[in-house]
Amino acid sequence: MNSINRRSVLLAGLGVAGAGALAACSSGSGSTGNTLVSPSGSAVAAAEKKRKSTGRQQKLTLTAAPAMIDLGGDIMPKTWAFDGRTPGKEIRLSVGDTLVAELSNQLPNKTATSIHWHGIAMRNDMDGVPPATQTAVRAGSTFTYRFIADAPGTYFFHPHVGVQLDCGLYAPLIVEDPKETLDYDDEWIVLLDDWVDGVTGTPDEVFAELKQGMGGMDMGASSSPSSSGMQGHDMGDMGGMDTGGDSASPSPTASASSGGMSTKFMLMGAESDLLGGDAGDVKYPHHLVNGRVASDPDVYTGKPGKKVRLRIINAGSDTAYRVGLGDHKLTITHTDGFPVQHQEVDALLVGMGERYDVLVTLGDGVFPLVALAEGKNANGLALVRTGSGSKPSATVRPKELDGMIMTASQLRADDDVRLKPAKTDVTHQIKLTGGMTKYNWAINGTPFDMNDPAANPIVIEEGQRVRLDFVNDTDMWHPMHLHGHTYQLGDSGPRKDTAIVLPKKKLSVFFDADNPGQWMLHCHNAYHGEAGMMANVAYRA
Repeated sequence: MNSINRRSVLLAGLGVAGAGALAACSSGSGSTGNTLVSPSGSAVAAAEKKRKSTGRQQKLTLTAAPAMIDLGGDIMPKTWAFDGRTPGKEIRLSVGDTLVAELSNQLPNKTATSIHWHGIAMRNDMDGVPPATQTAVRAGSTFTYRFIADAPGTYFFHPHVGVQLDCGLYAPLIVEDPKETLDYDDEWIVLLDDWVDGVTGTPDEVFAELKQGMGGMDMGASSSPSSSGMQGHDMGDMGGMDTGGDSASPSPTASASSGGMSTKFMLMGAESDLLGGDAGDVKYPHHLVNGRVASDPDVYTGKPGKKVRLRIINAGSDTAYRVGLGDHKLTITHTDGFPVQHQEVDALLVGMGERYDVLVTLGDGVFPLVALAEGKNANGLALVRTGSGSKPSATVRPKELDGMIMTASQLRADDDVRLKPAKTDVTHQIKLTGGMTKYNWAINGTPFDMNDPAANPIVIEEGQRVRLDFVNDTDMWHPMHLHGHTYQLGDSGPRKDTAIVLPKKKLSVFFDADNPGQWMLHCHNAYHGEAGMMANVAYRA
């Protein structure tokens, strides 16, 4: 990742201006007529004082720097990572502990960065979203994040600048509950990722190609972008183009019949019924489980009959994973940190940014944990070994992946965390717009403006019960993530911070406006978010 993307340049410039510029662009006075709560204002400080604290602090330093990492199978890409490893080392806290994490930015080419603590409802000025909640951390400098983690669960952290999510800068964050009622013998973090950096190119190169869109492709006289379903690029046979089913050897150029547009990274023909059609945009040469390729997998060693809690995290940028464990049932207990009514399944679908906790009672032998890259004809693999047995092939597909598959919309919140019935005070329609033709992803038709993050806010007020109606006008699914809050799917669905919105469908979610500030709402496809499918959910001052 050697190129400098436009956002990094913008944010490095902002760094010179300092916090004064941040405060100015956060007021919202110029663009909206609303005065918005400042990320470091008194309302944010007051909300922080209400959080229950143990008084304990955990202090650490996270150094973001170039690294050559070992993905197994003699694959050693150069990327960016925290402290030289991908995934980064897990952080583990107890509820009410304060994390004091110093980010040291040692990235090259004057690249600015940040850390977003995904899923944690924290104080707004620690949320790590330049330029909305902080000035980006310039290369060679540091920034200390300090916040109380007051909700137990499975979380992770990653940058919120450009498409840096799609390199190696991420790690799990586990907040333990001292009053945990779940009964299990051990736990295993299962971290999923789609990998391109340092293998076939860089995330910035991927984004540059995607940004060209498909509108310029010569589709022949008989078909135009509007008539060929190109909004979602379900384009069938592309006249000899490498459709990327097996993305291990991407073709550097398209065939002549596609107008000669480079498709080194753009994926064609990825289809999934579970995702309502088009499954993804990007050809990935590898899909990782815990930083290992399928040909040289991570191995969990346990004992038959033991009950293990799997904390499954999708840190990918463009891939949903269908996850199953050969010859085992999974019992879903939590999603996005919050408990659900237990549900036994064969497999589950995990979108980018989503997390699921499941319980499994281990059998005797060697079993494949497969993360099928949904619609992409590829998979990640890890192994569970409790006894003798041979290692399965890298492309193994256990029958569980075609069994009972659970998605979040079918789950119900545990009684203890279901929102109390209340009158809805405000409803906002969140229309998801855009497509592949022009790669113009946006919310309500307006791409997010990094130069003016307080423009076009979705305004709410503290104390309100808020309803968001996600209306997906596009031909593609979008995992929609709200910072600083968890919402409930419908009247009794699970509490989540990231939920899949299927193409041409509507999803209604509810949350209580109890954490003042300015909070990003965006698609957790890294490339859709960077293209503009992001908005500012801002509290009125």
